Amino acid sequence: MKIAIASGKGGTGKSTVAANLACTLSRSREVVLVDCDVEEPNLHLFFPGSAEDVPVTTPVPEIDPARCNFCGECGKFCRFGALSVLKDRVILFPELCHSCGGCSLVCPQGAIKEVPRTIGRVACSCPLPSLTLVSGVLNEGEVMAPTVIRVAKLLAEGHPLILYDASPGIACPVIETLEGVDACILVTESTPFGLHDLRLAAEVVESTGIPAGVVINRSDGRDEETLEFCRERGLPILMTIPFSREIAAVQNRGGLICRDLPGWEERFADLFEAVVKVVGVSP
Repeated sequence: MKIAIASGKGGTGKSTVAANLACTLSRSREVVLVDCDVEEPNLHLFFPGSAEDVPVTTPVPEIDPARCNFCGECGKFCRFGALSVLKDRVILFPELCHSCGGCSLVCPQGAIKEVPRTIGRVACSCPLPSLTLVSGVLNEGEVMAPTVIRVAKLLAEGHPLILYDASPGIACPVIETLEGVDACILVTESTPFGLHDLRLAAEVVESTGIPAGVVINRSDGRDEETLEFCRERGLPILMTIPFSREIAAVQNRGGLICRDLPGWEERFADLFEAVVKVVGVSP
C-alpha cells in the first residue's frame, strides 16, 4: 500500500503527520518513509542516523566541436533555452535542460551526445528496526525536482507499505509524488489560507481519482468552514490535532508526539485504519 501525505500550503504539519504515522506503524510492521519534499527535506530531523547516499544524475547534451557546424538546429528545437548557438560556439545552460534528448536527434551532423550531470542525491537510512527512511535531496540551484523524486520512489519500490511525504503546493513535484499512490492524506489548518489551499489540493486528488481524506492540524475548535467544505467534496475527516502548547513543545525539540505524549500512538494507528477504510482494501 502506498500513501501520500500532502498539503496545499507549507507549514500545515504535513511532515509531522508523516513522521508520527511512520513511527507508529513501524511498531507493528515494516514501513518505508520517503521524503519527496526534495527542495527542503526535513524528516531526517525526526529520525537522525547515518545514511548511505545514492547520486541522482540526468543526461545533458555535450557538443563535439569537431563535428558541429553551428547550424543552429539544436537551439531552435530547445524550448527551454538550454542551448544558444552563436557563429563560432554553442553555449549550454545545463540548469535549464530538461533532458528530453531532442537536440541530439535533430542535429544533422551527429555532433551532440548526452552525458550525465549530478543534480542531487537520495539518502537511505534505517533509523528504527522496522523503519527505512529514503530522503531525496535536490542540489541547491537545480530545478529538476521530479527526477530526484522518481529515484527516491524507485529505491522504495517492493515494500508492502510506503509513505510519501510530498512537497507543499500542487506543482510538478507533488504530481510526481502522487503518481501510483493508493490514497492521499491532505493536511490542513483552519485558517483562510489553509482552506484556500486545501481547495486546490482537493481538486488535484479529485482529478487524479486518488481516494483522499483530511487531517485538520492545529485546530482551535472552530473548524466549521473546513468541515463544511469537506462535507461538500465528500472528504472524510481522518483526524483532528488540536492547537496545543504541549504538542508544540514536543515538535520544537524534534520529538514525536506518538512517542512522547500518551494516547497519540493509538490515534495515529486509528488514522491508518481510517485511510485503509477510505481506500477500501486491505493494507
